[in-house]
Amino acid sequence: MKILITGGSGFIGSHIVEHYQGKAEEIRVLDNLRTGYRKNLDGLKHVFIEGSITDRELVAKAVEGVDYIFHLAAMVSVPESMSKPGECVDINVHGLLNVLELAAAAGVKKLVFASSAAIYGDNPSVPKVEEMLPEPKSPYAITKLDGEYYLDLFHRERGLETTAIRFFNVFGPRQDPKGAYAAAVPIFIEKALLGEDITVHGDGEQTRDFIYVKDIVGALAFAAETPGVTGVFNAGYGGQMTINDLAGRILDAAGSGSKVLHGPERAGDVKHSRSSAAKLMAAGWQPCHQLGEALAATLDFFKGELESRAAR
Repeated sequence: MKILITGGSGFIGSHIVEHYQGKAEEIRVLDNLRTGYRKNLDGLKHVFIEGSITDRELVAKAVEGVDYIFHLAAMVSVPESMSKPGECVDINVHGLLNVLELAAAAGVKKLVFASSAAIYGDNPSVPKVEEMLPEPKSPYAITKLDGEYYLDLFHRERGLETTAIRFFNVFGPRQDPKGAYAAAVPIFIEKALLGEDITVHGDGEQTRDFIYVKDIVGALAFAAETPGVTGVFNAGYGGQMTINDLAGRILDAAGSGSKVLHGPERAGDVKHSRSSAAKLMAAGWQPCHQLGEALAATLDFFKGELESRAAR
């Protein structure tokens, strides 16, 4: 088995590389290091191809002889997409089209696409189910929805098997707390370990469906390797945790005396988000990790990072 991961030096992409160690004959990573880091792949066997998915010639070389493609390369920051919508479309739509066209021409078995719960927008209904009317509110979300439609088109018209997995709130080791798409979990953990105050937007009673990165990777691998699993699927635990509860759990686990402060609400923030992964589970996927265990593993990772930083 030969696989290609676009955006493979990023947080989630690097975990796909790790997952396929010893399982894939060849693991290729195509990444321009726009938001990823080479250090994420330290110690992992792979072939690194530096460049952008907007470079058709490079993409053509990258897809040659590949069985499965995991397409994660994208502009991932919602605020950046709002300020640079044209660049967002260029990377997230035109780049994806390059990968789809050249994958179909190369006879790739299946392409699995990293989509997003951002497609659901501000719809207050929970749990989110795949049949809900999309209400994307940003260029980022619109391009992810575009991507799903293009995947369906290439499946119907070009015979390329495609699957889109809508991610909810993914967390885990190697997530960048200072990156353009920084999420609550790594930010809270780093603050807790440093003894700094944690700022929660609004009253903290908004809820999110947090899912461990290794279970997201499990969902992606399942989608790639299972014949007939095509179309659009949510991937989440189907749980709801308030941001206040999340902060409390992290502070307790870290033994931290950091205070939780409340700032103004963020414009456009959805109050409640929870997935229904019933469709993916009905196809045969099951998560393998518990939220508490996953938070502990993530905390240990960041503790190790801070200790090694202090030792330098």
